[in-house]
Amino acid sequence: MINKINVTGIELYGYHGCMNEESVLGGKYIIDVELFTDFSKSAATDQLIDTIDYVQVRNIVVEEMAIRSKLIEHVGYRIMKKFKQEFTSLLTAKITVRKLNPPIQGVVKEVAIVIEG
Repeated sequence: MINKINVTGIELYGYHGCMNEESVLGGKYIIDVELFTDFSKSAATDQLIDTIDYVQVRNIVVEEMAIRSKLIEHVGYRIMKKFKQEFTSLLTAKITVRKLNPPIQGVVKEVAIVIEG
C-alpha cells in the first residue's frame, strides 16, 4: 500500500540567491513536503518508530535551508538526498521550495521549484 505524509508550510528565513545582497539580507521561504511511504505498520502499531517522524522531516529542511546556496534547486536536491538517506521506508517524495518576493524586476509574489523522485 502506498500512503502519503504531507508536511506543508514550513516557513523559514534563508540566504539563498545569486546576488550578494541576498547573502546579507536574506529572504522568506516556504517549503512543502510530500512523502510517499507505506505506513500500514504504524497505523496498526501506533508507534512513531514505524513511520516517518514529522519532526525529523522539519529538522532536515531547517538544516539544509541553513546552508547557503546560490540556487533553490540546489537546496531542494540536498533536502531530497537527505530524506532518502534518513527514511528507509520512503518510496518517493515531492519537495516544493518557494522563495517569497524574489529580488527581480517587477512585482513577483514568489518563485518555486518542485522536485519529485
